[in-house]
Amino acid sequence: MGKCIRQTVVGVVGLAAVVSVAGVQAAPPDWSKVPAKSVTLFYPGQSTYEWLVGPEHKKNAYKKVVQGEACLSCHEGEEADIGKKTATGQRLEPNKLDGKQPVIDLKVQAAYDNKNLYWRFQWKTKNNYPGSAYPFYRFDGKEWKKYGAPRLDKEVQEGKQPAVYEDRLTIVLDDGKVERFKAHGCWLTCHDGMRDTAKVASEDAVKANPLLGQALKKTDVRKYLPSTRTDANASWDKTKSPEEIAKLKAAGQFVDLMQWRAHRSNPVGMADDGYILEYRNFDEGKNMFSSNLDKEKKQPKYMFDAAKVGAKAIGADKMRDLKGPQALVPGQSAVPFDPAAGWKEGDLLPQYYVNRADAKDSAADNSNTKGTWSNGTWTVVWSRPLDTGHPEDDKILKAGGAYTVGFAVHDDNITTRGHHVSFPVTLGLGVKADIEAVKTK
Repeated sequence: MGKCIRQTVVGVVGLAAVVSVAGVQAAPPDWSKVPAKSVTLFYPGQSTYEWLVGPEHKKNAYKKVVQGEACLSCHEGEEADIGKKTATGQRLEPNKLDGKQPVIDLKVQAAYDNKNLYWRFQWKTKNNYPGSAYPFYRFDGKEWKKYGAPRLDKEVQEGKQPAVYEDRLTIVLDDGKVERFKAHGCWLTCHDGMRDTAKVASEDAVKANPLLGQALKKTDVRKYLPSTRTDANASWDKTKSPEEIAKLKAAGQFVDLMQWRAHRSNPVGMADDGYILEYRNFDEGKNMFSSNLDKEKKQPKYMFDAAKVGAKAIGADKMRDLKGPQALVPGQSAVPFDPAAGWKEGDLLPQYYVNRADAKDSAADNSNTKGTWSNGTWTVVWSRPLDTGHPEDDKILKAGGAYTVGFAVHDDNITTRGHHVSFPVTLGLGVKADIEAVKTK
């Protein structure tokens, strides 16, 4: 792993103590005393699990993959080359994005005590502003319509919508129970049929699928593990039964998935909590973000509190103005929507509102996560209980344990596969690993 991860040292950013799930003050470690590792994230383009185990994989490498050999057995130190080929459209990218970065350097620090695992991440953004905006509802003089979309969306590619999306940081984690995750990491979870892949499944086909459409009531394909499919290629539509999948879940054969979102979680100091098995699921309970659309009245639920933030809405020229309102937080920056408030054409309100009080149960486990953006760099400090108390949804961590993790960053108004990802790396709590968490008091 030497070429993939190299040691460096980063400074400390002053951050206040954060509140743990139980409500007890949990002070993060002195980060100036915690060594950092630099993990190279690269742009993967349309590479999926099916590509990984198929003949298009270079040098017949797919045969080695099928036999269980790790990605890094062939690709250690090649992150920049792979990222350049996809970002420039030479390989695995039919929808080339101008200015796409081949790689992102993610600096990672980790520490732990008897109760919590602490992370600190830093990376530079491509743009000279943080991706704290999310697509909006825009008033056209009569109706509220969607405004803005991720860069890979057709509407943005055709110039019909501006590129607007939030930055994100994702952690996927396994405790050794998911076969081949240590070798192949995120590529076990990304498949043909998903959004923005080469072979996107149609909504009608998904609705007709016995598991996804009929049992889960889904209309698209999201991340999943090969163990939940019945054929060798893990095709999206060859699904096992809900009963078979329940047995896999009970055996812990899922991957933990946690996401910090610059718009939909950061304003309330949280990250969401989920897992990957037959689909990309959220944990039981409730997230901190909710739709801001009243479907019956066909209008937003919340608007900005003009008395507190200076305006009831923002215009397109202000949607990235850090001096103005960014997110709708009831009781802080938002109040219930007033249809008689004198709306004018061009007024924008976010598509989601964010409320810490709404987050409940297992979905609220990542309650101590805060990102700050300064001089082109995000710094995200993240605290997670070793034992969340929810083994049915989460990987329970222990001192002396070794785990496999993968990281991803969504940058520059992007979502779905447009992210930058890492090869799998190991995390050790008191044991040798690529990233060795430092024991604190």
